[in-house]
Amino acid sequence: MKQFFLLGFVLLLVACGKKEETIFPTEGPITESIYASGIVKSQDQYQAFVTVNGIIDQILVKEGDVVHVGQPILQLSNEAQKMSTENAQIAANFADKSANQGKLNEAHNIIETSFQKFKLDSSIYFRQKNLWAQQVGTRIELEQKEMAFENSKTNYLSSIQRYRDLTRQISFSADQSKKTVEISARLQQDFTLRSKMNGVVFSISKNKGELVTPQMPIAVIGNPNSFILEMQVDENDIMLLNLNQAIIVRLDSYKNEIFEASVTKIYPYMNERSKTFLVEARFSQAPKKLFPFMNFEASIILKKKDKALLVPRNYLIGDSLITLKGGEKRKVKTGLKDFQQAEIIQGLSKTDELLKP
Repeated sequence: MKQFFLLGFVLLLVACGKKEETIFPTEGPITESIYASGIVKSQDQYQAFVTVNGIIDQILVKEGDVVHVGQPILQLSNEAQKMSTENAQIAANFADKSANQGKLNEAHNIIETSFQKFKLDSSIYFRQKNLWAQQVGTRIELEQKEMAFENSKTNYLSSIQRYRDLTRQISFSADQSKKTVEISARLQQDFTLRSKMNGVVFSISKNKGELVTPQMPIAVIGNPNSFILEMQVDENDIMLLNLNQAIIVRLDSYKNEIFEASVTKIYPYMNERSKTFLVEARFSQAPKKLFPFMNFEASIILKKKDKALLVPRNYLIGDSLITLKGGEKRKVKTGLKDFQQAEIIQGLSKTDELLKP
């Protein structure tokens, strides 16, 4: 009995010593917003990839270097391709029309010779034909002269066709060889990685002597004077967003500062894995220094009030009930909400003392 009395006394002391937490509603500004996180990216930033497999022979730039469109970034070893290009050039020289001019001249001379033979046999044949009409000579002589004439004619026409075929063949071989040289030279260019833009090399992820493939990013290049904010927004919030919507940005690198930005682009495609949409924004006034892949947190502002009746959100029960001092429960109507506070638009005045549930 004595033990029960002591336990009850202790509980009474604890109950009497427990202090109730109460507050009064306050008036002030409130902003309702959507939370998002993301990274800073350079304008037109891209990852550079090689187009062929190879071993890095030379790295021609370093991180921080300014580069221009078409400027070489690195060179892959390409001895085999160089030899292939040289062989293609040798074949092109051999097949060139000027190198085969002797064959064309010879074929043209054959045309001239066969034409003279055809001209002579034609004259003899028609003279013999005229004599035969005058009953001079024999039919065998006429037939022999006619056969010689027909043979000469066939040889002459054949020599013309052979010349045309030879000309076409040489032209085809020359053009084909030139194309082979162009293709080989183009393939050789694939062993040189070049910049696609005017910008700065932010990073190089490979070293000389390393084997690289078209699936491996080699470098990151972008515009050092213009940056965008790239963030992921949950599918439940995307319908609330519009272009030019104001954003409050907090960068991990600028701990105690906030920056203003606005939505510039909403990509109309959802990432199926993360269930988010990609959204881009730009600073209204950017920090003095920015680098790619800086992390940030953003509050995309939906609504804002400069003066509202506010209570802490942890004083609300289910966003619709409030407990007054003394234990009375009262139903209230809420308005704007942020992470810490909620606006009360009906059911409460600033003189009501509230009890923390």
